[in-house]
Parts: sequence; structure tokens; C-alpha cells
Amino acid sequence: MDYKPSVLTQKYEIGRLLGQGTFAKVYYARSILTNQSVAVKVIDKEKISRVGLVEQIKREISVMRIVRHLNIVQLYEVLATKSKIYFVMEYCKGGELFNKVAKGKLKEDVARKYFQQLINAVDFCHSRGVYHRDIKPENLLLDESENLKISDFGLSALAESKRQDGLLHTTCGTPAYVAPEVINRKGYDGSKADIWSCGVVLYVLLTGYLPFHDSNLMEMYRKIGKAEFKCPNWFPQDVRRLLSKILDPNPNTRISIAKIKESSWFKKGLNSKLKKTETESRDVDNLERSRSGPSEISSLSSVKPPKLNAFDLISLSAGFDLSGLFDENPLVREARFTTVQPASVILSKLEDLAKRLRLKITKKDAGLLKMEGVDEGRKGPLSIDAEIFEVTPNFHLVEVRKCNGDSLEYQKILKEDIQPALNDIVLVWQGDQQHQPDMTILH
Repeated sequence: MDYKPSVLTQKYEIGRLLGQGTFAKVYYARSILTNQSVAVKVIDKEKISRVGLVEQIKREISVMRIVRHLNIVQLYEVLATKSKIYFVMEYCKGGELFNKVAKGKLKEDVARKYFQQLINAVDFCHSRGVYHRDIKPENLLLDESENLKISDFGLSALAESKRQDGLLHTTCGTPAYVAPEVINRKGYDGSKADIWSCGVVLYVLLTGYLPFHDSNLMEMYRKIGKAEFKCPNWFPQDVRRLLSKILDPNPNTRISIAKIKESSWFKKGLNSKLKKTETESRDVDNLERSRSGPSEISSLSSVKPPKLNAFDLISLSAGFDLSGLFDENPLVREARFTTVQPASVILSKLEDLAKRLRLKITKKDAGLLKMEGVDEGRKGPLSIDAEIFEVTPNFHLVEVRKCNGDSLEYQKILKEDIQPALNDIVLVWQGDQQHQPDMTILH
């Protein structure tokens, strides 16, 4: 049955179907306010909950908020109803790069341009601790100016997903593009696995066919494991050299992205626009850092709370709390605020608060204060944690959360006692900022 055009939250007019997978459909849409073209990915909540993909969807949202780059599809906002989740994303008019390659090999200069953009975007992802793990032409889109855009971060992993050995252990991706160490299931470095996939993409762009292909899957895996591939005789020597270093079956000796960028073939035809893209990305980073003040470590603070990375900040941000996506009426278990006070002052303030509320301090670590009520509540004694995170040495985020006891009792204490007592050190409580939220739960 065809999907009839409709209006989503009075903001987007939904149009034709662009593509579909097992759990989602992607439609062309237009912003009613700005007339801008967008793509809307519609995900069925019940289906993904049934097959256990809830965390994967949350991760995809979080990842897309971290990786803002000109060669990565941008996520504008997320809307949710009781049955559906809507990703409102950048519309890529040129479609999949796969469709271009399916018609035959690309000219060397065109293939090089796409490869340069791919490597720069992947490098940016890795700098944010994000590994895509499913790089292939079907997941590379083109905008109206024929610029490459990486999409589909559903299988991506974050640096925090690594085990104690520092490696990833989930086998995923599309077989023909997967690195040998991923197939071997012994753990792998996400960045090195992505580099291998980029090499396979480069080969496909230049030839129009896969370097490792066999109707027998095990035979194809054997070829991948030994990097058994042939370059056509018309391949330039510098491309051969580069591919042999990228498609190295040993991840420890495989070329790095930094070295790829230094290669003679990669550097050919590098235009000012590509360099400008890298500069703009760095400028955004520098601006974000400068907003939080100077980076000198204060000698007055003896407390060293844990540092927050980019993923932590996204996960904790007021406009991007993902709990409401799947919980119908989530009770707020935590409150967060930012402050420019040193950690020692924050802890002192929290200790005074605990005494006033007759809460016993049961544990005090660097940046963490555990407090427990002496009286039995409706659901046992109320237990509250207050944890301090360092964003920069002069800028902290504090999370106050309920660990045990009755939620309504906690809500009452939070509103009537905790927040008023801490307001003199608070810059802003979560949710106080008047901004357009990135995520809207519709009822």
C-alpha cells in the first residue's frame, strides 16, 4: 500500500518513499516553515522493541549528534509518538553512491574526490571516538553538488564500547567490505577496520567490482583473510601502492589515516574547498572549547572529578535525553546543573545540604557523594548520589540522582530542598535553557 503524503506535527509535509529496510522507511519531506527539503526516517517502535534494537536506535541518535561534519548526513531533529520515531535528516538529492558505481567504474579524478571526502569524514568520526563499522557505497550518499555524505550509523560503535583489551568484539558489517580481523572474531580496532572498508570502497569506485568476491562465502572469507586480490593492469602505480597498504590483512601494519593523507595519490587535486572543510571542522571544535573558558588547571582544587567526553555530554544534554523515546511516562530520576565553582566548593556545598536534610554520607570519592536517609520511606530509605564531572578545569556538570526509595518523595525533596539550596552555585539547571529541543515526544 502506498504511503499517502501527510503533515508531521505541522512542521513537515511527507512525500514520496525514498527507500525502506526491515524496520524503517525513509521519505522525502519538506519543511513547511522554511521550504527546505529533508529526509524523514520512520521507525516502528514495536518492531525494534520486539527484536531488541532499542539500544541500537538510541546509539545511532547519539552518534549522529556527535559527528557534525560536511561529509556526514546531518540529523536535524528527532520526533516521537507512541508508535513511531521520526529522524528528520539532511536530504541527499544525488542518492546512493552505489547507484553510480553500479553503472560502471568512475573516472580516477572522480573516485579520488569521493575517497578524499570519505577519508576526511571517517577521520573526523574517529577523532570523536566513533567507528562506523559498515562503510560501503550503499551507505554513502551524494548531495545536489555531488559531495559525499556518510549515512547509516546504526551499526556504529563508540570508544566506550571497547572491552578491557581495548578492542571491539561485535562482528558486523557487510561481508565483502569487512576487515579480516572482524571475521576472525578475536577482537579488533574499530578505526583500523574502518580503514580496510574504505580501501574496498576505493577499489570498487575505480573498477566497478569488488576486490574479494566468490559465490562461496567461506572462500570469500579466505580471500579476505589473505588479502587475495588483483589490481587491473591499467591501475596507476601510486594507487596500487596505496591499496596494498590499506588492504593489509595485518591490522598492526595497516596504513593509518594520517599516512593515507600523506600519500601522493591522495594528495593529487586536493582543492581549497576540501581544505576549507577541514578548517571549518577544526574551527567548530575550537569554538566549543573556548566557550568553557581557559584550560589552566587550578592549583586550589584538590578534588579531581572524572572528565566528560563528547559522548557523555550528548548523553547528558538537556535537549537530548533519550529516555522518553520508549518510556511512556518516565519519572525523572536525576537532575543536572552546570557551575563554574571548583569541585571542592561543590562537594562542601553538597555536604552541608546532606546535613540539613538529615542524610548520612555513606561514601565520598573524588567527585562522588553518596547520601542515605536515616528514616524508612514508603519504599525503603531514600538514597541519593551527587556526582561531579569536569567538562574543563573551570567548568563542571553535576548530576543529582535517586538510587533508592520512593520517586515521589525524591521529586518533592529535589524541588523543595535540593534545588533552592544549590541555586547560588548553579549556572543553569537542566531544562532551563530556552531553546528549540532536538527531540520532541508527541502525545
